[in-house]
Amino acid sequence: MIDHFAIVEKEIDIPAMLDAARRPDCGAIDLFVGTTRVDESSGSLVEYLEYEAYRPMADRKLAQVGEEIRERWDVGYVSIIHRLGRVEPAEASVAIVVAAPRRGAAFEASRYAIERIKEVVPIWKREVWSDGYVWVGSQVRTRPPG
Repeated sequence: MIDHFAIVEKEIDIPAMLDAARRPDCGAIDLFVGTTRVDESSGSLVEYLEYEAYRPMADRKLAQVGEEIRERWDVGYVSIIHRLGRVEPAEASVAIVVAAPRRGAAFEASRYAIERIKEVVPIWKREVWSDGYVWVGSQVRTRPPG
């Protein structure tokens, strides 16, 4: 089975990701889903998130993360899907599925994937609060530091 990496502008189909990961040679499937959390700070609330990306590089970097996982762990399948655009509270912005013969490799590879995505994939998050917004990972903000 071929690994799957995608950047989408619609809801992530998590059941389909899990179905694609099922393999007779893998006894573990680890699923990580990053969702929008309603934070509260200084009397304000996160209303939603917006994601933007530099697509040509972001697509390549997601695949690179998959290659790095295959170099480090014995895995049977890796899928990473990241969403762009507006993401409402409790909706998924990123999902990672790793199938491996053993659970340790599946857990470790999944954790590695989300940390590497944050390090190397050019996807930016704008937190839209009830009193302004903050670009996470940049210096652009309209709301006072909380």
